[in-house]
Amino acid sequence: MKKIKKLMSLMAAVLGVFYLSTCTAVASSERPVPANAPYKNPAVSIEKRVEDLLSRMSLEEKIGQMTQIERGSLRSGDISRYKLGSILSGGGGAPSPNTITAWQQMLAQYQEEARNTRLQIPLLYGIDAVHGHNNLKDATIFPHNIGLGAADDPDLVRRIGAATAAEMEATGIYWNFAPCIAVGRDPRWGRFYESFGQDSSLVASLGSAYIQGFQEGLQDSFKAGGQVVNIKPIATAKHFIGDGGTRWGTSKTDNYKIDQGDTAADEQYLKDVLFPPYQKALESHVRTVMVSFSSMNGLKMHAHKELITTVLKQQWGFSGFVVSDWGGIDQVDPDYSKAVAKAINAGIDMVMVPYDANRFINTMTQLVKQKQISMDRIDDAVGRILRVKFEMGLFDAAQSAAQAERSIVRSAEHLALAREAVAKSVVVLKNNGVLPLNGEQLEKKTLYVAGFGADNMGIQCGGWTISWQGSPGPITQGTTILGGLKELLPNSNITYDAAAGFEKNDPGATCVVVVGELPYAEGKGDSAALSLPPRELEAIQKARKLFKHVILVILSGRPVILDQTARSCDAIVAAWLPGSEGAGVADVLTGKVLSTGKLPCDWPESVEQLPLDNFILGKEKALFPIGWHQ
Repeated sequence: MKKIKKLMSLMAAVLGVFYLSTCTAVASSERPVPANAPYKNPAVSIEKRVEDLLSRMSLEEKIGQMTQIERGSLRSGDISRYKLGSILSGGGGAPSPNTITAWQQMLAQYQEEARNTRLQIPLLYGIDAVHGHNNLKDATIFPHNIGLGAADDPDLVRRIGAATAAEMEATGIYWNFAPCIAVGRDPRWGRFYESFGQDSSLVASLGSAYIQGFQEGLQDSFKAGGQVVNIKPIATAKHFIGDGGTRWGTSKTDNYKIDQGDTAADEQYLKDVLFPPYQKALESHVRTVMVSFSSMNGLKMHAHKELITTVLKQQWGFSGFVVSDWGGIDQVDPDYSKAVAKAINAGIDMVMVPYDANRFINTMTQLVKQKQISMDRIDDAVGRILRVKFEMGLFDAAQSAAQAERSIVRSAEHLALAREAVAKSVVVLKNNGVLPLNGEQLEKKTLYVAGFGADNMGIQCGGWTISWQGSPGPITQGTTILGGLKELLPNSNITYDAAAGFEKNDPGATCVVVVGELPYAEGKGDSAALSLPPRELEAIQKARKLFKHVILVILSGRPVILDQTARSCDAIVAAWLPGSEGAGVADVLTGKVLSTGKLPCDWPESVEQLPLDNFILGKEKALFPIGWHQ
């Protein structure tokens, strides 16, 4: 009997200790944080603030910081329920109505909920502002990167980065998923226009300029709502690594052909082509790096520990954080739990889930308990995220940090910058003496304009404009190329018919035919033929029969294949995807601005010549070689 009592007493003691430790753990995660906690003090060093905050966090709060979900999947109370660290807007992820005020109110509401959590850790809100604040209706839309590559003007790109940061900041957003610093080696890729070109040194130079402009272009502080706000915007180098060099037919994503495919690269190719843009981005103090959907030599980049952890973080000393792409970890392994474990252990710090936060958080929690993901890896990831938030000044900004003046959005200065960028990006591929259009010679005469791209804002802006894929039509404010011609040639009779269905045969006249690809983004834009829409080809044919002189202007996110009729035009102009200020194209056509743009990539004669490495290696001859202009 004494033995039984002794045993029961011992068991009670053990249970008591267990209960006490459990209560202590629970109490620790719920314990109020003192107002003078070191991490709340701006005078304390960032590293000590990170260390102090980490020591106070529960596993739930740490995993929450690693979780990023899309605003469209956010339910009431999710921010506090999951202790979320980040939210994003995907393409087209705008509030309704899509106004500056609505964006401001939405962001303020999100931040208020985050700051009412126990640790009051502010949210980091991210967005794809890849050619201006392109999710915001009526923002200034700049040329896509391929056009800026044609301009090859680092100072211009730096100023565009600063302008984009300013328009984003006006809506309360400070994290941009840009620039894309892929080295584009195959125009069949649906993201080709997101690359500055095929030359690694060009991509490195312009990517660095954008990062510097975006992160340093704003004043250190500004007044808003009577308060001084000091938040530093951050850019993202993407997509790490090799997404511009994937091979046709290697994509395993449904209906994609090359996007998210496989890049074959030996050590020399990595060193000479793929690494330089990222090394230059780190020299420019980029604070976040987004991982590519693509694979490297058969291994999904989201699981590539050697490149993410060993090279990027350890060898190159990257101290910011690595974020996944949209649901990118899901592609690592059919088993979701294994996919999460592989991706986190490879070095991904923040996961763009983007929909089911509960599933991701529960999976992470189980993986940590099962010791498949170590607490050291969790602390490293969360520490990196917190470090960037402290560096940005998010913790120290006023809780209801009002935004800068709304007038910065689509300001006269920004519109002038966009128009300058458009003019500098235009490449004259051919000119048999018909350019520039002379206003005096055209005075009181008729200038004919055709092509569905001439008066279509959506076509000239392309994908990633208001919505993910973009769309034709009057989707946002701006000036079309036709509008620009009317502005610059006020004394000419300008007659427009998209299909070139002109009733009067005026063989001595000149016709400007503006043709364009329909908007697309990512894998949906993968193209085996690189051809223009049939209706645009028909417009060229009709114009060529009706008029003595035809000037062909091409709106595209890449080189397109030109048939004999197109090549026979008296002038051929590559205008890329100029954005909202199409008058910049008219500036070049009329000679108001001298054409200086040069091809940032080889322009193939046929798709059989691709990829572009064949031109670089001298195996094929381009219709128009890289650097070409007339």
